[in-house]
Amino acid sequence: MATFLYRLGRWAFRRRRAVALLWVAVLAAVTLGAMNASEAPDDSAKMPGIESQKAFDLINERFPGSEAEGASARIVFIAEDGRKVTSAENRAAVDRLVADVADGPQVADVVSPFDGQGVSKDGSTAYASVTYDVKEDDVSEAGKKELEGAVERVRDSGLTVEVGGTVLVTEPGAGMGEVMGVMIAAVVLLVTFGSLAAAGLPLITAIVGVAVSLASITALANVFGLSSTTGELSMMLGLAVGIDYSLFVVARYREERAKGRGAHEAAGLAVGTAGSAVVFAGLTVVIALAGLSVVGVPMLTKMGLGAAGAVVTGVVIALTMVPALLGFWPDAVLARRVRKGGTAARTDQGPAAEARETGKENRGTRWARFVLRRPVPVLLVSVVGLGALAIPAMDLQLGMPGDEAKPTSTTERRAYDALADGFGPGFNGPLTVVVDARDSDDPKAAVSAVSGKLAGTEGVVSVSPPRFNAAKDTAVLSATPSTAPTSERTKDLVHTIRDERPATESATGAAFEVTGTTALNIDVGQKMQDALIPYLAVVVGLAFLLLLVVFRSVLVPLKAALGYLLSVLAALGAIVTVFQHGHAAGLFGVEQTGPIMSMMPIFLVGIVFGLAMDYEVFLVSRMREAYVHGEPPGQAVVSGFGHSAQVVGAAALIMMGVFAGFMTGGETMVVMVGFGLAVAVLFDAIVVRMAFVPAVLALLGKSAWWLPRWLDRLLPRVDVEGEALTRRAEAPAEPDAPAGDGRQEAVRV
Repeated sequence: MATFLYRLGRWAFRRRRAVALLWVAVLAAVTLGAMNASEAPDDSAKMPGIESQKAFDLINERFPGSEAEGASARIVFIAEDGRKVTSAENRAAVDRLVADVADGPQVADVVSPFDGQGVSKDGSTAYASVTYDVKEDDVSEAGKKELEGAVERVRDSGLTVEVGGTVLVTEPGAGMGEVMGVMIAAVVLLVTFGSLAAAGLPLITAIVGVAVSLASITALANVFGLSSTTGELSMMLGLAVGIDYSLFVVARYREERAKGRGAHEAAGLAVGTAGSAVVFAGLTVVIALAGLSVVGVPMLTKMGLGAAGAVVTGVVIALTMVPALLGFWPDAVLARRVRKGGTAARTDQGPAAEARETGKENRGTRWARFVLRRPVPVLLVSVVGLGALAIPAMDLQLGMPGDEAKPTSTTERRAYDALADGFGPGFNGPLTVVVDARDSDDPKAAVSAVSGKLAGTEGVVSVSPPRFNAAKDTAVLSATPSTAPTSERTKDLVHTIRDERPATESATGAAFEVTGTTALNIDVGQKMQDALIPYLAVVVGLAFLLLLVVFRSVLVPLKAALGYLLSVLAALGAIVTVFQHGHAAGLFGVEQTGPIMSMMPIFLVGIVFGLAMDYEVFLVSRMREAYVHGEPPGQAVVSGFGHSAQVVGAAALIMMGVFAGFMTGGETMVVMVGFGLAVAVLFDAIVVRMAFVPAVLALLGKSAWWLPRWLDRLLPRVDVEGEALTRRAEAPAEPDAPAGDGRQEAVRV
């Protein structure tokens, strides 16, 4: 692989104009496709294999024309200054609004507060329910404006009116995530390289990669049903890995030039060595993301595949566009001292040689020597520290954030709070029960018996009258819990109703299923929790096998897997601490704590796996390279840190900046993912790779690189760090071939 990538790097350097034009053409083509693409259908709510989804499907089947997942709005009226909604003046205003909304387009039905039980006991709060005959994404702008206008007219009369439901959803404020991430990356790159050109090149290539990925997702959104969240995750990961992968190639190019290599040869060696690690690291991220499809959630699968496509784009750009741009400005990315000294610098001007000449060591070398002198304390501090951070993960509760998690500045949150105050905490999360009495002798009596059984269940406040279908053999009931939708007691109530179902069905002859938003969130959370351990086992096992092949060692991949588990569990603990327990929540704009988003642990496990393997490959491969070339185990650790620690640290800071930038705005899901990935990178790159890894290797010594002979014969040989190019790299520097001259491009490796 190294030889092929070496040739690819030299070819891209030489044919830089063709490569640049090719990427411009690709970007133009996908952008044109995105501009002409139709909007994607919204099928992200489908969750196969859970009871809630089966019940939704049954409702849609037995109540044709009445979508179980159709759009709805709940208009909440709050009387001010101790007055009552039922006063003559307020009642007249509410009746006018109900009449206006009922005449609106796409409205199927409006239930007035005064036609049922829509007024609180103290008369201070009331609500009107509006149902639409289309899904939320299909509600027209005219319909939304009609509802908004009716609400504003009533507000002018003195009533406080808020709107919940799925029609007038407040769009989250646009954050500065992309801009902030790029700015942080620019500062880190500038400090690391000390060159505007070297700092700008990874940014340019990463932005091109993200643009290609997002345009491709938009162009294919209608075909594959890709949602906007898919684009958010793809942008987040594409920007982070795109910058990092280009950074590693540019850093290796500068290193080869500092050794006296010509620009053409240095580009080939950079792509052949660092590029090999980029391919492997990118492959691990892609496998982890594509592996999300095994969970069985369509939305998760699409997000994973979309992000995997962005990572593949980043890898290809790092291998082709980066050497091509280096061909346009071969000296601009070099350090100032190298530019002044010319390319005929001494061939031993690596970190070690520089240390010998100046008597100074870089920070990575000094830190590695410190760890080698005190491996046990460093190991204990890193393990105990991450273990302590991971403890809150034991209290992990999964769910999906609703209106209660939105800022109080939104009308949905104010409507939620008003209904909870006026009607009880469980009013915002009723359970929908669909009763199938088709096989019963007396469907009406069977439904009545089921309703009575539900009403007598502890934790149920009330049960609505049944609504029958046209055939009178299926009914829908609404059971209101006494506790909030995200409460553990509500979860226990759902399990209790389902556990007692066999006895109820046997007594009544009617089958029933529990659904609704609350039950759906509970079911999805349970499905994600059940899939977490198997998925984690698969990912850790895959990490062990991949690193076994790369490093040809048993203990190195075992150490990597243990370190990965530490960083993932610590990141989960931090997420629980902030978003569930509420500690320091205000610092991150979290106004209401609650269960952790159901998909968050799965995302964290998959994505952090790929990122952890990135740092493991780039750092430990340089240690193995030094060890293979005859350095003692301890000195190999020092050499590896001397070459890679600064670049890996810069890459980690860039990733943390990109992920943290997405916390400045957007959906709650994206904010939580950004926080989780930022702290995961902090723990893995800074604590695990910079402290845990060298401490373990120092204690293991030569045993770290042990591999049984029989296993050595069985394993395929993967040349990640370009050992096949060693003799070429150590040979005297050769002059570059003239640009565009292909006659001197034969590679004999």
